[in-house]
Amino acid sequence: MSGLLSMIGLGLTAAVLAVMLRSMRTEYAVLLSLGAGVILLFWMIDSLAPILEQLVTLIESTRLAPEYGGVLIKALGISYITQLASDACKDAGEGAIGAKLELCGRVSIILLSLPMFAELLSIAGTLFSI
Repeated sequence: MSGLLSMIGLGLTAAVLAVMLRSMRTEYAVLLSLGAGVILLFWMIDSLAPILEQLVTLIESTRLAPEYGGVLIKALGISYITQLASDACKDAGEGAIGAKLELCGRVSIILLSLPMFAELLSIAGTLFSI
């Protein structure tokens, strides 16, 4: 709980400073925003360990192939990193670049999961004798 409050404090402080800096030096406001985002991301990584352990436990209990868990965890990582980069671009006033980054992240997740989709379609075809 105290870690969450510290993260919120850092985020709010960085936001206020970025707003104040934006009127004087836009480039410094963007760097401050990006730096705060990266610090918060690394700070949060420690909190992700129990979540990842729970995901692994859930995947093992379903008796699915371990590759599916890897795809899920990689897809989550791609989505979080892409969102961070996209938000940084949007904060810098480059909404179009941010939108393209989001599209790149979506395409990367689709490419990552294509082998899994192919296997699932094969299983469905076998079940329905298609």
